[in-house]
Amino acid sequence: MTLIKIDHQSWIDGIKKAKAAYRVFGPVKEKKDHEFKLLDEDRMPDLDCQNTRMSPKAIIYPQSQIMFNYSLDESKDDCRIMKEVENVSSPQAIIGIRPCDALAFPIVRRNFDTPEYQDTYWVKAYEATTFVGLACSSACGTCFCTSAGTGPFGEEGLDVLMVADGDGFYANPLTEKGRAFVKTAGWTGKADSNAAEKIEQMKTAAEASVTSSVATDRLHDKTILELYNAPFWEQDAFACINCGTCTYICPTCWCFDVQDEISGKSGVRMRNWDSCMSPLFTLHASGHNPRPQKHERLRQRFMHKLKYYVDKYDNGIQCVGCGRCIRLCPVNIDIRSICNKMNNFDANACVCKVTSA
Repeated sequence: MTLIKIDHQSWIDGIKKAKAAYRVFGPVKEKKDHEFKLLDEDRMPDLDCQNTRMSPKAIIYPQSQIMFNYSLDESKDDCRIMKEVENVSSPQAIIGIRPCDALAFPIVRRNFDTPEYQDTYWVKAYEATTFVGLACSSACGTCFCTSAGTGPFGEEGLDVLMVADGDGFYANPLTEKGRAFVKTAGWTGKADSNAAEKIEQMKTAAEASVTSSVATDRLHDKTILELYNAPFWEQDAFACINCGTCTYICPTCWCFDVQDEISGKSGVRMRNWDSCMSPLFTLHASGHNPRPQKHERLRQRFMHKLKYYVDKYDNGIQCVGCGRCIRLCPVNIDIRSICNKMNNFDANACVCKVTSA
């Protein structure tokens, strides 16, 4: 571990230097919420927040993204020929990303960057990004990151991990990209000799502040059919209004739709985030919908995150425990409760032994 001490003035100067070489994103307060935004020349990231309302997913994977354009002008030689939009990603950095959100990117990468298929739009943006994380000194009441593969001081998915210390920070560069960013920012301050011990104590205290958890140890042992036919789906979906909030604020949801938009004699083909909670998500052109009932859509969301993903990758769940869907669901559907039901479901006894979240 190579720790660097960043005092308040060095922090300000370093961010300004970084902006000369990177497109720098960071949390800023807008009305009552913090959101990740591109920082202009004079704006500094506001790190006085536990987590942003939306995850920084859209920085890599925009909510709407044009992939092709074309002309419908019959007088032109290229009429009706699809032209791929130039996909160039300049170096960028996300400052102040929390460990839970950082872990989401390696999870999503499993879908967009595989040996069989690479989504060039996502991959290029991801590879051009340096992730400068900020450890959490305390957890929100809805956080359960320590039982979802990470923690307040988690490092996976990060290039630099920062730890707040008074009005400054300790920084631990974890990768070559991280070391390059720190060098560009000019952060060279030497940490004091007891810094590592101090950080370990802060980590222990932060992990102790996570009071919520989920049980996932038996998800892999269940068969898909057992969980699919479990009796609790209709009851848990009863209050759902299919608003899709949970999918749009989730850092690990990756579904999208592709559509054409035409204006006059030109058009674009674009992709937009989509939601499995929408009644239109699986609607066929024939009019048939294999998931017409809301409990079927809610079941699909949780089965994907907590069963299909588990079976496919045999490592972790498709959730990082950020708690956004719990905080923002207008009818208080709680992924912790459903996860525990799935984990403890006994198909033979046909009962759900629910443990508290």
